[in-house]
Amino acid sequence: MREGCRSRGGGRMECSWKTVLLLVCASLGVQYTAIRTLRDSLSGPCQRAYRCQARHHRDSRWRALCDDWMAAEAPRRHVLLFATTRSGSSFTGQLLNQHPGVFYVFEPLYHVQQAFTNSSRRLRRSLDRRALLGAYRDLLLNLYTCDLHFMESYMRPEPQDHVTSSFFRRSSSHALCSPPVCLEGGDAATSDPPDETWCPRKCGALNLTSASVSCLSRGHVAIKTVRVPEVGDLRTLTEDPRLDLRIIHLVRDPRAILASRIMAFSDQFRAWKIWNATGRQPRYVDLSQITSTCKDMSASVQTGAQRPAWLRGRYLLVRYEDLALNPMEKAGEIYRFVGLEMEDRARTWIARNTNASASAAAAADWNYRYSTTRDSRSTAESWRLRLSFDIVRAVQNLCNDTLALLGYKQVQTAAELRNLSHSLVGHRTFQPVK
Repeated sequence: MREGCRSRGGGRMECSWKTVLLLVCASLGVQYTAIRTLRDSLSGPCQRAYRCQARHHRDSRWRALCDDWMAAEAPRRHVLLFATTRSGSSFTGQLLNQHPGVFYVFEPLYHVQQAFTNSSRRLRRSLDRRALLGAYRDLLLNLYTCDLHFMESYMRPEPQDHVTSSFFRRSSSHALCSPPVCLEGGDAATSDPPDETWCPRKCGALNLTSASVSCLSRGHVAIKTVRVPEVGDLRTLTEDPRLDLRIIHLVRDPRAILASRIMAFSDQFRAWKIWNATGRQPRYVDLSQITSTCKDMSASVQTGAQRPAWLRGRYLLVRYEDLALNPMEKAGEIYRFVGLEMEDRARTWIARNTNASASAAAAADWNYRYSTTRDSRSTAESWRLRLSFDIVRAVQNLCNDTLALLGYKQVQTAAELRNLSHSLVGHRTFQPVK
């Protein structure tokens, strides 16, 4: 056994960081496959330090940062905002993005999904759900360890010299639109990206090496995704010793989710839109567009309720409606769960983005797909004025168990649906899984 290392069993070693540096120096002439094998044989802080030095030994910015990282080895939190489409995840993700110590990434799994979707028909036939989820987990793991270069194989067009103009929704991340990634971006603590084009226009193409530097310089990494179906699909990440993962499971009333999808994705939900406008259900309406959501949501909530060992201390269920009605209080709960202190910057953002006029908030919510500006109290149940009673009744029949599980009340008449003075959000307290 090499001096300075000790066996951890199973062929794994734990080494001092000085020993790692010696190993790295000795391996610089070794081919990539050998280096990767050596890297994978290390564990914990030793592995992270090795990856940092081995990948970036020629870059002075990385070298200094890696030295500081290995000297401190401060604990890092890895946060996953786990949600479904049109559940309020863009708004909730921005709560995490406001913390200066958080490196936030919006929907990076989009690139994996696109790569799989655009593959040849023959290849698509050979791919199954397990393969896609495996690719999702691999990318999440590499992003949590600040290896943004791992995304390059999924991005189209493929980045050149680690530089890309195709990073999905880059403007949603303060870290990707401020120094050291963007020298023109100004102070992210005082600026809010107003739209999707602001950051690329101001900052130019994204250098993934600089982005990785920024990631390492911040204490925590937070990622938002709506592409993982069930929380059980994340088990291997919660059990990975390299991560300290916290899962925020954001849910929303399925009736509200459907109403929002009809407005935001009119082409995909054309049959639902016709049904909502005419009162007649088209024969070709795809009911699975909401039943699959309810099934996945219920499965995840039930898994959390069983309190398995791999979720203890790592899972928090949040209803979007509770966050919308009491944003400051619920945001505080989220911050405490992930182990962060909520600073004035986050409080200011909440006040600014939850008190828009009702008309402006409604326009933002429906006309801009990823809007985070809203009058949260008035929009929490505003779907009740937009969705027909026929569709509401159908969704209640299809998602009855999910509504009951999450404490959402059902309506029996159109008049009851439109009566906003009677909330359909029942009182329910959800504690972190311990």
